[in-house]
Amino acid sequence: MPSTVHTLSLPAGSLDVTVDEQGGAQGRPFLLLHGGAGPQTVTPFAGLLAERRPARVLTPLHPGFAGTARPDWLGDVRLLARAYAQLLDELGLTGVTVVGNSIGGWIAAELALLGSERVGGVILVNAVGIDVPGHPVADAFSLSPAELSRLAFHDPAQHAVDFAALPEAARTAMAANRAALQTYSGPHAMADPTLRGRLAEVDHPTLVAWGESDRVVDAAYGRAYAAAIPGAAFALLPRTGHLPQIETPEQLLTLVWDFAEAHAPSGPNR
Repeated sequence: MPSTVHTLSLPAGSLDVTVDEQGGAQGRPFLLLHGGAGPQTVTPFAGLLAERRPARVLTPLHPGFAGTARPDWLGDVRLLARAYAQLLDELGLTGVTVVGNSIGGWIAAELALLGSERVGGVILVNAVGIDVPGHPVADAFSLSPAELSRLAFHDPAQHAVDFAALPEAARTAMAANRAALQTYSGPHAMADPTLRGRLAEVDHPTLVAWGESDRVVDAAYGRAYAAAIPGAAFALLPRTGHLPQIETPEQLLTLVWDFAEAHAPSGPNR
């Protein structure tokens, strides 16, 4: 899987973004944004999408994850969304379907709010980022990886990992990912108190997809996300938790492709 480093010039400074790409250059373009557990949570799904459909799938590594550098000035989701909007400009893509899971969904929501004409549609998969009274996001920073994993899956036993047995390099990478996640999540623990109200300004077609068994962010939270976005559709995924792309990838694949076909333009300039 080829990786390319793109150097972006933002008002706050220069930013290197590593992007993995799968699929053919003429395929329908997707920007796939990973969550707090790192890029490995979406890489297999990116491969599945590129293999099963005529898709070009771009998966950026959020700076600070997977050993990449994060400049001190890049400390919130809004700035990261602006970086990805510029990345799409640099690549010259149009009709891009943006798919984000967890904090990647939050980034996708902020990217939608920028109103980029390069975006054809947005899919928020078990996204975080808003405040919903009575439906808090699980505190990822007070839970152990094992505890968080038990909340994340419909069938935790099937996806159990012995974190204590992981190699030192893997534990170091996990700690770095966790630190980057904490920086991006800001002072309000995985939420921007202004985001839910601002979502009324989104004018891209939007699908909110949610695992019915998610105990990191429950389905009522997902319905509130969809209700905040004009015209957004909501899809509940059975026997699925916080990471549909891992737990029920075939189910998510159908939703993602059908949505892109319905809402993103086709043609040589897509």
